[in-house]
Amino acid sequence: MAIKIEQVGTTKDKLGEGPLWDAQEQALYWIDSISRVIHRLDPATGEVQHWGVPAVIGSMALREGGSAVVALQTGLHFLDLATGECELVVDPEADMPRTRFNDGKVDRQGRFVVGTMVARDPRDEPLGSLYRLNADCSLDKLDTGILISNGPCFSPDGGTLYFTDSRTGVIYAYEYDQSSGAVGTRRDFIRVAEMTGSAGDGATVDSEGNFWTALVRNSQIGKFDPSGKLLETIVMPCALPSSVMFGGPDLDALYVTSISDSLNRQSHGKLDGGLFRITGLGVAGIAEPRFAG
Repeated sequence: MAIKIEQVGTTKDKLGEGPLWDAQEQALYWIDSISRVIHRLDPATGEVQHWGVPAVIGSMALREGGSAVVALQTGLHFLDLATGECELVVDPEADMPRTRFNDGKVDRQGRFVVGTMVARDPRDEPLGSLYRLNADCSLDKLDTGILISNGPCFSPDGGTLYFTDSRTGVIYAYEYDQSSGAVGTRRDFIRVAEMTGSAGDGATVDSEGNFWTALVRNSQIGKFDPSGKLLETIVMPCALPSSVMFGGPDLDALYVTSISDSLNRQSHGKLDGGLFRITGLGVAGIAEPRFAG
């Protein structure tokens, strides 16, 4: 089966990010960070819903009990999807005006792992950190010295946490203790800038353990094996693909978000900022857990 890339719907995001396929709802959520909007697509009907949030949003996860946890510039919040109300959970960097929360994913035990990034000039000081929000809403810091946090995701067995610092051009890996949520020493996994000339952005892992990431500077999606070897690149019809997530009834469609105007990156082609779906890849993803809190 040949690979097919198609635009889904007509949304045009400034900074599309964070695609999240929910297997329970059979629906795709994604965000427009700068426009402060969450979208939800029902592929069966084509219906798209939207929620506004009160600050720049970096990522989200659905909760087991309903509603969502959202990573905003103003901290981690619970968002009631029925009423649109946001409730602050914790803001560990309230005294750091140059940083904000960015990309995050839920681990296999239902904890939300999310990073912060340097969002205001000067942007060359690594003030960002990596955190774990536990089910009891306690927060643990996992790592520091980060410029732009992106692409957290987990190996199929849950024992490896992958994480990208888009500014350094390196994708890292940590041993991940699934019982405690503690991380081991950070190691280089893919020196993606050296390998491809691009920065890695949002990422996911398929059921075979391959690592997929948006190569935002190259208009491509990259597929790497568990050792970090580049297996395949897919050229996208948009200039700035930003993140990826497997979805669909069989988890075999790769959804891709994109950017039209992220303030520091702009491209105003007809398809830039659109949502895309890639089929015919011959591999399936892994269902994303919900946050246990």
